[in-house]
Amino acid sequence: MNILDAVSLLLAVGLFVYLLIALLCADRN
Repeated sequence: MNILDAVSLLLAVGLFVYLLIALLCADRN
């Protein structure tokens, strides 16, 4: 696997998790 593929995949997963946590936190309040 290319290093750029790994970096972009990591960024995509990180962004998805960040949005998911933000939605959960917003849903709590």
